Amino acid sequence: MSAEATNPAPSRRRGRPRIDLRRLGRAALLGPGARDRLPDAISHVAEAHRAHHPDADLAVLHRAYVLAESSHRGQFRKSGEPYITHPLAVTLILAELGAETTTLTASLLHDTVEDTDVTLDQVREEFGEEVCYLVDGVTKLEKVDYGAAAEPETFRKMLVATGNDVRVMSIKLADRLHNMRTLGVMRPEKQARIAKVTRDVLIPLAERLGVQALKTELEDLVFAILHPAEYENTRALVADNATAGDALAAIADDVRTVLREARIPAEVLVRPRHFVSVHRVRLKRGELRGTDFGRLLVLVGDDADCYGVLGELHTCFTPVISEFKDFIAAPKFNLYQSLHTAVAAPDGAVAEVLIRTHQMHKVAEAGVVALGNPYAAPAEGTEPVGEDGERTDPTRPGWLSRLLAWQRSTPDPDTFWTSLRADLAQDGEITVFRPDGGTLALPAGATCVDAAYAQYGEAAHTCVGARVNGRLAALGTVLNDGDTVQPLLAREDAAPGDLPGPAAAGPARTGAAVRTPVHDPASGPSPDWLKHARTPAARIAITGWLAAHPEGVKVPAAAPRPPAATVCADAPAPRDAAANAVVADLPGAQVRLARCCTPVPPDAVTGFPVRGGNVTVHRVGCPAVRRMEAAGRVPVGVRWGEAAECRVTLVAESFGRPRLLADLTEAIATAGAAIVSATVEPPSEQRVRHTYTLQLADAAELPGLMRAMRDVPGVYDVSRAQQPAATTG
Repeated sequence: MSAEATNPAPSRRRGRPRIDLRRLGRAALLGPGARDRLPDAISHVAEAHRAHHPDADLAVLHRAYVLAESSHRGQFRKSGEPYITHPLAVTLILAELGAETTTLTASLLHDTVEDTDVTLDQVREEFGEEVCYLVDGVTKLEKVDYGAAAEPETFRKMLVATGNDVRVMSIKLADRLHNMRTLGVMRPEKQARIAKVTRDVLIPLAERLGVQALKTELEDLVFAILHPAEYENTRALVADNATAGDALAAIADDVRTVLREARIPAEVLVRPRHFVSVHRVRLKRGELRGTDFGRLLVLVGDDADCYGVLGELHTCFTPVISEFKDFIAAPKFNLYQSLHTAVAAPDGAVAEVLIRTHQMHKVAEAGVVALGNPYAAPAEGTEPVGEDGERTDPTRPGWLSRLLAWQRSTPDPDTFWTSLRADLAQDGEITVFRPDGGTLALPAGATCVDAAYAQYGEAAHTCVGARVNGRLAALGTVLNDGDTVQPLLAREDAAPGDLPGPAAAGPARTGAAVRTPVHDPASGPSPDWLKHARTPAARIAITGWLAAHPEGVKVPAAAPRPPAATVCADAPAPRDAAANAVVADLPGAQVRLARCCTPVPPDAVTGFPVRGGNVTVHRVGCPAVRRMEAAGRVPVGVRWGEAAECRVTLVAESFGRPRLLADLTEAIATAGAAIVSATVEPPSEQRVRHTYTLQLADAAELPGLMRAMRDVPGVYDVSRAQQPAATTG
């Protein structure tokens, strides 16, 4: 199934030759063979199938071929061959990949319902429900019924069917590969249109399903159609370097010797690159050396031998450490497992090496096709069920579940088609963790916005921020594989006695209740969120909310400069009203509390004399204390007196949302504190800093006041002011 087999380049894959379509056409026209043997036209399929499944029952394939041949008899492809050659070729592609009998049966019949008088009921009655489902899944919708929406709606139908049985997409990919092989008979403009859809949709799907054998050949065929000049240059480059494999072959011999001496049974192969891979390497490295035209593939018996081979190579050759990747310990999202490394030979030539087991290689080439029937009863000794009691299905990865979820929200075919291409353009997947230990599968490049919508759906409209690995982060923060993400949602009711729910409204704090997010109708996403959303689910939800709320969220505009401190009418106390709580060991000195750290009882304090015979009192840990001591200033002993009244400056850091200032001032008033002044800084990355100078009747009330302020939705931290003073006095 290599791409190079279709090009005038040296053969790049061992195995049986491709079937002769003209000979198959003649055989197909002669009709089915004798009852006691398979027709010649399908013998190639039977041979390939038996190579992977020696005990397979071929009778059902015989019956499927007879029905397909008789139904398509008289139909011809644009190339002139009888139409039956197409389903035969598609079936052979899947048979060589190791597909099981049900998939091959359906692939023989995949065009019968679409192009002949055969009905789904007939297929169901003759071959069973599974085959009927697969055939229905790949059957196109009629343009007569859907018009211009037929293509996107057909893909939607196939994807939904793939969500229930991944073999639907396996048949579609093989179908498209054979069509691309024979696309030369089409008009150039139609070739380009089909190639673009293949590039944007089917190649990414082949990558996500791990079917590299189909993906690489599709890439080369698309490359030849959409970029003919670059393709011809690459083809000529490969032809001019026909002996380039000798350099790799020499290194392969050295590797075999090393592994033989280490007594590690291994098969070492030279694996030429396909044309698109050569083109990419040339763009990356410029002039190519002989070893750049391929890679070494080392196949071993088990996982432990993979690491044994790696150790021997890194011991006996010079490793290129930057090229090492371990996809065995951390498989790719498409089931791919392998060790990647690169070693330098004594002459300086660098060879890339892939190390995997035979089973890993089978999965790397055939992906989900190699898994067989994922819905068959599990074999003895295997784990049949997941944690929820259902059978674990490795063919239902995170990207497919996400796709099936968001497509339900896009009834418009154009929006679905655009979103599908954008989703498939993401070329990787990451796994992030929720604070409760659950996981979220997201595309590479996803942000906190995507995580919020993946976890909470439309409730994420009230998201005000997030914590990533325990640290506060803006909503546009790009997530990495393995990050722990906690979206922070605003809510109306913030009573401390709430029942636990699936998410916390604020950051995790010792003893804090976990709250269930409640939608706030006055809050919602801003258009800026669309800049950060990478998943279609997030973009569709945000776009829908913005369309339903054209007026947006009414958030007061921030002043260009921090407003001047405002003294509240209910707090006419003088600036240093709390200073009488401190007694200084300096007769006749007037005491005042430093504004930089606003000490309150029972803080450990120290004082420094300033001009005018006064003493300024600081908390012992205040940065100003260290500066003055370093400057040689001599401290004065101070202690708290009997007065309980005090003044303190608190800094509340929060995510911006409507009514935040009102909620904070209400919480302060409810706690019995008087606001002397309040300053609100302009928002930065949706974060707002509030600074309050407060008068308390008793310093013992301070911890409760700070807890009340932290309980205000959107507030993620409240702390005592501790900033360098503008002056020392």
